[in-house]
Amino acid sequence: MEQQNEKYIQMTTQPVSRLVNRMAIPSIVGMLVSSFYNLVDTAFVGRISTNATAGVGVVFSYSALVQALAFYFGHGSGNFISRALGAQKKREAEQMSAFGFFCCMGLGVLIMLFGLTNMERVCTFLGATPACLPDAKAYMQFICFGTPFVMCSFILNVQMRFQGNAFLSMIGISAGAVLNIGLDPLLIFVLDMGTAGAALATMISQIFSFTLLVFLCRKRDSIYPQVKNFRPSLHLLREVNAGGLPSLSRQGIASVATIVTNRLAGGYGESAIAAFSVVNRIGFFSGAALIGFGQGFQPVCGFNYGAKKYERVKQALIYSLKVATVYCVVVAAALARFAPTIITWFRKNDAQLIEIGKVALRYHSLSFAFVGVNILCNMYLQTIRKTVPATGMALARSGLFFIPTAFVMEHFLGLRGLQMTQMIADFTSTALAVPILIYYVRQMMALPGNPEDIARD
Repeated sequence: MEQQNEKYIQMTTQPVSRLVNRMAIPSIVGMLVSSFYNLVDTAFVGRISTNATAGVGVVFSYSALVQALAFYFGHGSGNFISRALGAQKKREAEQMSAFGFFCCMGLGVLIMLFGLTNMERVCTFLGATPACLPDAKAYMQFICFGTPFVMCSFILNVQMRFQGNAFLSMIGISAGAVLNIGLDPLLIFVLDMGTAGAALATMISQIFSFTLLVFLCRKRDSIYPQVKNFRPSLHLLREVNAGGLPSLSRQGIASVATIVTNRLAGGYGESAIAAFSVVNRIGFFSGAALIGFGQGFQPVCGFNYGAKKYERVKQALIYSLKVATVYCVVVAAALARFAPTIITWFRKNDAQLIEIGKVALRYHSLSFAFVGVNILCNMYLQTIRKTVPATGMALARSGLFFIPTAFVMEHFLGLRGLQMTQMIADFTSTALAVPILIYYVRQMMALPGNPEDIARD
């Protein structure tokens, strides 16, 4: 209890830039390491064949959807926990921790069973062509087995971060990712398991991460899921939905966008599917640090919003927007300059794949500089429980603007139009985000707050 009181004082009095950085650095490392092993999976599988790269890329949309559902419960419960701790309501935070975790675990088991019993149908729906279907199924079987573990890992990781224990959450996620990187070459090449070896390495690492996170979340005076605190509750479900629906929308619609891309790209052959798979992984890795930084902003935002220190929330948001924009500009320039080299790392023996991927990546880099504003706007609205605008913003980038644009651009411009789609979606969704962000910041600042003891930078 004493440690939690100290944490409350730190989160509501220390300079916000220092707090955001301290929360963000472990989250950034965890996100980078976690997304890096997805890149490594793709790079190792790329040494097998183009069909293997395409098959793994098809299953990536399944993994993204699973992650979206885990983040629905994770961010839904985590946002509530951070606000409850900011308002010094520990008992409510304990109940939410248990409710979010055990609901997520049950859903993970159901998804695993569905995937295992409908594997070929699922892979075909995700965009697998007859040529890459065997590799997709080989990868999918182990990914399905690991579904409950990866979902539980994500929710533990998120709940720990929202309590301010970002370092411990980083250890749990990063350790599994490092194990995956070590197991990939052993299982793929030494034991000659091919695509299935990459999936088995991922499954083992997910189980390891889950086990380690269960141990770590008990290390401090932290709130962690306990069966005795679990009670079915419509009130808690509504709170999970309020905080988690934007994450589900953001991640889930991104998975749908990937499926749409795979199915449209399939008309241009397996090399096109593999190329867009590689570009998606690169985009995910490039955005990982940005998302990690935003995850550092969220607990600072949640604690101070719960404590009614709205000036500190605004300071944290402005600081985060500046840092995110600088990062995005630098990464965008690097992606544009080195696009051919980056694509070659993943599959150097397929000239068609390299050409398609290079062009798509360069178009994507033109708009990446603006992505930080979009993502932080969504995270801010989500954390302060503005469910409807947060969900709308989450759906905009990969749904409202991406999916219709993909069909229209591919119809009129063919493959080149599909390569330009993400760029157009990024520009239009950012144009929508800016006025929405300004409006809700002004609305927050008009609330009766608690301005005393504001620590200014």
